[in-house]
Amino acid sequence: MKNRVETFVEKYQLYKEDTIQQIQLEHRFNLVETFKIRKGMHVLEIGCGQGDTTVVLADMVGKEGKVVAIDIASPNYGMPFTLGQAIERIKQSELGARIDFHLETELLNFPITQQFDVVVLSHCSWYFESEQKLADYFKRLRHIAKRVCFAEWDLRFSDLSQRGHFCAVTILALYSQFVKNVGNIQHVFGESQIVNLMAEAGFTLQNKEIIDASFLQDGLWEMDYATSIQNEFNQVPSMIQALVSNYYDVINENIDKKSLNSFVLIFES
Repeated sequence: MKNRVETFVEKYQLYKEDTIQQIQLEHRFNLVETFKIRKGMHVLEIGCGQGDTTVVLADMVGKEGKVVAIDIASPNYGMPFTLGQAIERIKQSELGARIDFHLETELLNFPITQQFDVVVLSHCSWYFESEQKLADYFKRLRHIAKRVCFAEWDLRFSDLSQRGHFCAVTILALYSQFVKNVGNIQHVFGESQIVNLMAEAGFTLQNKEIIDASFLQDGLWEMDYATSIQNEFNQVPSMIQALVSNYYDVINENIDKKSLNSFVLIFES
């Protein structure tokens, strides 16, 4: 009997030879399950990236539903496939008709004339360069939907094998404070910060869950990237250099390395 990822791949002819993407799909299915997305829903996804969560949302809403997916990034951003390449592949599939993609799109300037059933932000908040910008987004959501589903990495690692990912995240967050870059960690937000910002925007937390994401490759990717920029910390204050050096020692430990888990928050206004 086929599992849900195998069924998805066969049905939509997406990611057939892409084992990495299939592993990512399993995580996105786990997230979207907690979002309680139903057939016929109209969903706004913020920070769609290459469409990892988007395709699962589109599968869940069915032919009668719609997903509007926006991202501030350009079509040329991303690797090994750019956002433009990844999205074009999705558009050519059966799911393409259910999704409207809008790249280089800022939510605060995006014209929205309809109410959505739900807004989804999945592993995108760390791209925001400031708390104020994220808070402005949340305030705009108050006029777009009554329900918001939010997912992000959980820094409260539950196993020592996840500590390397935690250290890599910390290194990259510090890196963004001292070096201008376009990496995917600009500002780290935790669960309590998101709950507070959403409360200020008029939303109340209805449910929260921890989703196992330890099997994903993201932790290794972040550790590799953190290692690649180590020499760039030579110009930062000595206290920061000392702190970062200790984090690199943890990353380089010869132990099993896994990704952090994800937390999911469901809000209603």
